[in-house]
Amino acid sequence: MRVLTHAAELSPFDGCAFVPTMGALHEGHLSLVRAAAAGGAPVVVSIFVNPTQFAPHEDFTRYPRPIERDLALAESAGAAAAFVPPAEVIYPPSEVIEVPPLPGVATAPQLEDRVRPGHFAGVCQVVARFFDLVRPMTAYFGQKDFQQLRVVESMVECSPTRWKGLRIAPHPTVREEDGLAMSSRNIYLAPQERLRAVGLFRALQSANAANHPATAELLMKQTLTAHDLEIQYAVVRDANSLMPVSDFSRPTRALIAVKLGAVRLIDNAALTVLR
Repeated sequence: MRVLTHAAELSPFDGCAFVPTMGALHEGHLSLVRAAAAGGAPVVVSIFVNPTQFAPHEDFTRYPRPIERDLALAESAGAAAAFVPPAEVIYPPSEVIEVPPLPGVATAPQLEDRVRPGHFAGVCQVVARFFDLVRPMTAYFGQKDFQQLRVVESMVECSPTRWKGLRIAPHPTVREEDGLAMSSRNIYLAPQERLRAVGLFRALQSANAANHPATAELLMKQTLTAHDLEIQYAVVRDANSLMPVSDFSRPTRALIAVKLGAVRLIDNAALTVLR
């Protein structure tokens, strides 16, 4: 596997399958790499902790960066190259890297962007920059960050000439045996916190017993509270727009964000409710 640090080194990989990450790779990331490799195109994995999507009070400085381990894991999963750029390659000091227009799904639902103002501006800025530099034909994103996935899909849909032919390939959330969604931040959880964290998955399961979105939201909040989790949101939304729904007549998604001590966790699931 080649390790690349500058944009000029990417030219042999035009049309690649691309897996953008912030490192601290786990099985969720590796499942994306394996899915990308199965498509036949060479796989480029980026490893870059993007400062513009962290608020000043968030964990940018302590975000895990086990680079040698990450490179070995990426190679074992089938990556042909790892793009590990220094910050000045992504954000050159002499160049203004514009933030693409935010699609409505970034802000109108009042979910992540309400809790983390400016977060999706940073996501769109860095993802657009990577798409411009890497020039992939397919980019793989996990569904655990479901709103992020919808934001990236919408951003690409709104720029058909900028990234001509680019396909965004969603991949299901990968979970631990007890249902907790795999996340680089799970390593921050103390043993007792880890036991409580499974409440997110149990809350999503409880929503499937409801026959109305409001009931599903109530059941999720009750389950999260029973696990002593600080709720930021626990909602049922339209699976495409992420706007509120009044019934289950179209595809819906349950989305949760909580604080557990100093750790913030998110999760989501499609609802297959009893009617």
